[in-house]
Amino acid sequence: MIVFDLKCARHGHVFEAWFGSSGDYESQQQRGLVQCPLCGDPDICKAAMAPRVAAKGNASGAVDVVNSEPAQMKAMLSAMMNAQKKVLEHSDFVGDNFASEARAIHVGDAGARSIHGRATPEQTRELIDDGIKVAPLPFPVIEPGQEN
Repeated sequence: MIVFDLKCARHGHVFEAWFGSSGDYESQQQRGLVQCPLCGDPDICKAAMAPRVAAKGNASGAVDVVNSEPAQMKAMLSAMMNAQKKVLEHSDFVGDNFASEARAIHVGDAGARSIHGRATPEQTRELIDDGIKVAPLPFPVIEPGQEN
């Protein structure tokens, strides 16, 4: 078995898929059998992949994503996506100004509010080092005005 991180062209959703081999992936993609589990987009390509790190043998309470049924995985991903959507409904998009806006809110130079946007890994480390609470979002955010 081989696992690939895949990405849909429509919304940029990144998801994981398992195949018997690289050839199986290519064959299924050519036949239109590979599609985004979140939006159904069949225009799929391989995404950049992070290295795999084995879980500790005594880990408990984790969801068994390897042996989950596709419908169960789709339901879990959909629930996560809906939770993110609800959070973002009450958050201001600040784009590339995320780090400066988060810092201004933290020191009291801007009013307290929930924000989301983009920050470089270095900016994120600096925010965390300064005690500013930040967290990555599980799914890419479609910027205002970029919707299909």
